Order: sequence, then structure tokens, then C-alpha cells
Amino acid sequence: MSKPRYEDRPWLKHYSPHVPANIDYEKICIHQMLENSAVKYPDNTALIFMGYFVNYKELKEMVDRFAACLTDFGIKKGDKVAVLLPNCIHIVVAYFAILKLGAVAVMNNPLYTDRELEYQYNDSGSKVLICMDWLAERMAALRPNTGIKQIVSASLADYLSEENQGSIGAAPLPAGEDIYDFKWCLDNYPPEPPQVDVAWDDTAVLQYTGGTTGLPKAAILTQSNLSSMIQMYKAWIYDAVPGDGTMLAATPVFHILGMQVAMNLPVYMGWQNVLIPRPTPDVLLEAIRLYRPNFSPLVPTHYIGMLQHPDLAKTDLTCFIGLFSGGASLPVDVLHRFEEISGARICEGFGMSETSPQTHLNPYGEGALRKPGSIGVGWIDTEIRVVDIETGQDVPFGQPGEMWFKGPQVTRGYYNKPEETALAITEDGWLKSGDIVYMDDDGYFFVVDRKKDLIISGGYNIYPREIEEVFYKHPKVNKVASIGLPDERRGESVGVYISLKEGETATPEEFMEFCTGQLAKYKWPSVIEIWDVLPESNIGKLLKRELREMVLEKIESAQD
Repeated sequence: MSKPRYEDRPWLKHYSPHVPANIDYEKICIHQMLENSAVKYPDNTALIFMGYFVNYKELKEMVDRFAACLTDFGIKKGDKVAVLLPNCIHIVVAYFAILKLGAVAVMNNPLYTDRELEYQYNDSGSKVLICMDWLAERMAALRPNTGIKQIVSASLADYLSEENQGSIGAAPLPAGEDIYDFKWCLDNYPPEPPQVDVAWDDTAVLQYTGGTTGLPKAAILTQSNLSSMIQMYKAWIYDAVPGDGTMLAATPVFHILGMQVAMNLPVYMGWQNVLIPRPTPDVLLEAIRLYRPNFSPLVPTHYIGMLQHPDLAKTDLTCFIGLFSGGASLPVDVLHRFEEISGARICEGFGMSETSPQTHLNPYGEGALRKPGSIGVGWIDTEIRVVDIETGQDVPFGQPGEMWFKGPQVTRGYYNKPEETALAITEDGWLKSGDIVYMDDDGYFFVVDRKKDLIISGGYNIYPREIEEVFYKHPKVNKVASIGLPDERRGESVGVYISLKEGETATPEEFMEFCTGQLAKYKWPSVIEIWDVLPESNIGKLLKRELREMVLEKIESAQD
């Protein structure tokens, strides 16, 4: 009998019997999801922010008022509006108002520097900016270098419960023309925006991600990309009940995972959503005690932080039905420990900004086969290949290669970047992930590493993730990153950089002794360093390129 092929989707046999392999998608645009929930569940709580509650009827009115304001600012279908906000009521209102007008939301990270933000505003052609009040003065100074006309300043103090009043102060509005207060915009415009014909294939979001040239590039995500993914989630979480659920929105909404799972999905389902602007372990654990969330997409930093926090002892985690992990690989030991305490099942998956975001997930539900350490099985309606980096031909099952995708959630390309699009997407429509994976005979995928992070030492391929998993077994390790270092004799050697759990002490020699019995000699690190903090993104993804730059600069300085 011939061996199964990738196109046969061997992973389908592990789907729950309740989950379809393919979906007949309803052509519902993202803003229409909110309007439907406002009709079905007008009095259901939609948003909870620091003790302040907004129901679906109120949320729709806020969105309509802000859409009317943006229209008065001159925003029309296809225009780009920059959003520079953390998880708060304002970001939900702004996002749905932008999409309701057929405009395009350009999601930005509030932690970015002026240089990074100026590039993204100009690259996208953004005309209006909505930002936090503590950033408004900086953004006003930056505005002359961009095409932005109006700035809307939002304050977390706009929406606080009575008990939290005064805990956060609003920054004064900067002087200058065309700078507006968010609450003023809602108070001074009626909930009567124009009716815009928004099409299924219209661009909804520009989502920035890293570029091969070092400059960020914006993945074009359409209404159909985003909506198809949300409908896939509903099908995957087959026992979730519309109108009856609570989401914990800890992952930032300006990130694609947070946008889709922590914002759009609960709106589609008519659930309440607990918005966390700064997801430190103590804040997450307090929110869990107060609101008893059922679902949450979290990243490894969240799991690790909660497990190490003293408030864990007084927090009952058994409220969760479904937990998801993305953004970076979740150490297997952390997964097992969190599941043991919570009784929940953590479904680790894989996704990209370019795929809205999901392409893989471990099966959900009782009795489903999960493989800790794997990214799970191929997603609904998604075609996947694993190909040889050199030839582009499919590799046999069990052998590593680059993962490629096709599916309704996959971007059609990068905004104003035809060269980047041509490098990432083949002529017949396959998106190259840049990740090295293998698929086992059951159809479960395992990430070996990023193609660009691959270490080639003395002709051997060394995958940093394998090195890191060994060190994560050490009880003193908090975070670990492995990178390639220049080596005159072998081309590259392995460098390992570790941060310790709070209160722990250790030496590089201790870690070297720990790992040598678990790794082939050619994989042994030539350098092990203990750092107070490793560079990471706001969602807890270790920034290996930044780490490598820091290490190389240190090496060069030592040689001078």
C-alpha cells in the first residue's frame, strides 16, 4: 500500500467527530458580528475593564458614534487608520468603527519607538491615529513626518469602576490642531454613521510582521481571512455556547492572536470579555478570581509567570474550559504543571500574522489525542506541505523541512511589498512559513526551528529549540534562548543564554554539566551565559535577532 501524502490530510482522523474538515462559510464581515450580537444579546456584558462593564447594546452605540466621528474626519472606504492602544475599551470601539466604514485598521504596538512607528504610519499611508494619552504628545511631535492629520487621544481613566476612580489619571491633551479627546468624540457625534457596502474580499487589517530586509511588512488580511478563521474557531470549540461564556483577553489585541481569539471570537459568540491592558501574573490571577473566565489564548510567559507567583495558591483555575497557547513554544514541563493545577486542557498550536493566525492546533475536547510539544494537527480547510529547503519537493513523513500553507485564512500578500510577497508566496499560492517542522505518521506536526535560526556547525544542522527544551528541564531555568555564534573552525557554534527563576543562583558550569549527557557532542554549547533578563516581545516571545545583535556587539567590543 502506498504511503499517505500530505494532500490526503492524514491528521483528519484525529479531529473530534463534532468538528468538520471543511466549512461552508457564512459571508459575515467582522463588524456585522458585533451588530448581530447586539441584536441577539443586547443586555449581555460585552466588555469588562478594571471593574467597568459595557453591554452589547452600549458597545454598538459607542462604535456607531466613533464611526460617525471618523467619517467627519474624512475617513472613507479603503482609508487607513492607525491604532496604537493596549487592551482597553477604546481599542475595541475603534477597531469595529474602522471596519464598519470599510476602512483598514493598521495595528501598532505601543511599545515601539518613534522611528518604528513613523515607518509604519508612512508605509501604510495612515490618515488618522488613535493612541493612548501618555503617547499623544510624542505622536503630535511625530505627526509632521507622516501623513496623519487627526490624532485621537484615549485615556484608561475614561472607563473605570467607582472603586477604581482616581487610580489612573488622564494626561492633558497636547496643544495643537486636530487633536481630540476620545470621550469627546463619542459625546459629540450621534450614533448615525453612513451605511457602507463592505465586501467579503475587502481589506480589513494591515498586520505588521518582520521582513527579510529587516523592515516590517504588513500582511494584508481581508474580511474573509478574518471571518473564516473566527468561524473555524467556533467549529473547533464545538461545545462552546453562544451567549454564555467569558474570555480572558490577556494577549494584546494589536497582535493577531489577541485580535482574533481574545476580541473577535467573543464578539461573534456574544460572550463577555475581560480586557487586561498589562497582563502581569498578579493581575491575571486576580482577574481569574473575580470573573472566572472559561477561555483564554495565552502565551508561555503568562503560564510561566502564574505558576511562579505566590497568588497561585489562593486562585482556583478550574473555571477554564479551553486554554490555548501560541506566540512561542510552550515548554512541555510548564504545560503539564499548569494542566495538573487547573484541570484544563491546553491546546498548543501554531500560527502567523499572515494566516489570521491559526494553521495548526492540538485537538480540543475530552478524549482527543494531544501530543505535548507538538503544534497539533492541520487546521480546518487548510492545506499543508513540508518541503525540502533546496528542492521545494515534499519530504517523507518524519523528516524536517519548511512548512507551506494554503487556506481561506492565508494572506494574499504584503502591502506595497511585491518583492517580499514574491519571496514568501509561490506562483501557485503556497505561503512559505520559514519554519522547519516534521510531521509524524499520525499527522501531528512538530516545530524544529525557524529556518533563519537554524545553526549549522561543522556541517551539522542544529535546531535551537531542541537545545532549549533540554535546558527547560532544569528546575532553576526561567527562560532560555539558543543562538548561533560565529566560529572560525566550525562556521557556527551554539550559544545558550539563560534567565533564572526568582531567588535562584547558578553557574554556567552547572548548566554545562547538566546538558552534556542529554545532547550529542556536536550540539554542546560553546558559551553559556546567565542574564538577568532576556530580550522579549510584549507577548513573551524571545527576540532572538535582538539577542544575537546584543551578543555580537559584545563579542566585537571585547575584540577591540
